[in-house]
Amino acid sequence: MSTENLAHREAIEKLKTMVDKIDIGMMCTNTSDLGKLHAVPMSRQEVDHEGNLWFLISSDSETYKNLQKSNQISVLYSDISKYRFLSINGIGEISKDQARIEKYWNKMMDGWFEKGKEDPSIRILKISPSEGHYWDNESNKLITFLKVAASAISGEKIDIGREGNLNI
Repeated sequence: MSTENLAHREAIEKLKTMVDKIDIGMMCTNTSDLGKLHAVPMSRQEVDHEGNLWFLISSDSETYKNLQKSNQISVLYSDISKYRFLSINGIGEISKDQARIEKYWNKMMDGWFEKGKEDPSIRILKISPSEGHYWDNESNKLITFLKVAASAISGEKIDIGREGNLNI
């Protein structure tokens, strides 16, 4: 796997492309117990043009409670069928921005918020990435395995994908 560190616009485009393809990430927040993380699967609402990730969350959730103590947050994405992985660390900012709630609301949200988009527990979570790292194979697991095996047998370097830092 070759290294390709990306910065600025290229990093944001890579972040957006990967998050859009994978969609569900494990959002990790710090609990009050030292060294323990709380992780939940979350679907993003948007990756904006600055690389910020946007989510709808509930003020009743553990994630919300943890973010009140520490705004440090990580989101981990993985698509094992394509060998695509993404790790984002950033700062979480919570608001009750009604315009964003309107923008992101869809019928699927009714399952998470009993009172619909008027639910008083709805919050907007904006994650501003401070660092990221990606692994992107751009082929499936079988092709990757065959490339690795061919490389091991032949001794030749075969391109099996890219990995690198995202400097947003």
